[in-house]
Amino acid sequence: MLGAADPLPHRPRRILVAGVTGAGKTTLAVRIADLTGSPHTEIDALYHGPAWTYRESFLDDVEALTSGPAWVTEWQYQSARPTLAARADLLVWLDLPARVALTRLIRRTVRRRLRREVLWNGNVEGPLWGFFTGRDHIIRWALRTQRKYKRTVPALEAEAPHLVIVRLASAADVERWVAGPLTAAVGP
Repeated sequence: MLGAADPLPHRPRRILVAGVTGAGKTTLAVRIADLTGSPHTEIDALYHGPAWTYRESFLDDVEALTSGPAWVTEWQYQSARPTLAARADLLVWLDLPARVALTRLIRRTVRRRLRREVLWNGNVEGPLWGFFTGRDHIIRWALRTQRKYKRTVPALEAEAPHLVIVRLASAADVERWVAGPLTAAVGP
């Protein structure tokens, strides 16, 4: 596993960004796509249909996405992870402190709800009081799952030896990696 200052062994073309909810996966994925010139597809847009329903075409859409020569997306959804990992050449793990990710998630959730931001396929964040009544409210879900990547990413390293994994443990690590190893790998 590489760190923020370690050079990348090759120019990445098929890139995953992993991390807990609120860590900044999509924000970083968009930055990576801009730097590499690869298209970014937000995997949540493939997964969530109208009214937060599961899209039956999700796995077919993941198949189509990962069949391309270059792409950037988030490493989410248990059913899609094997295909994503098998076809990626780089996984960037945002292993930020739980307090950082949770603070970002709360800010994002409140902002989206207050502004009634339309997300994927017409969805909007549910009422904020849902935190108290819904077991799967995004913030409660984040609290339950905040440690899962501590197990799944190191296990992936053994399962997918072709996959270069970079662990970034702070916002400073993200900036150092983007400005250093990533920029150097994608070059002019």
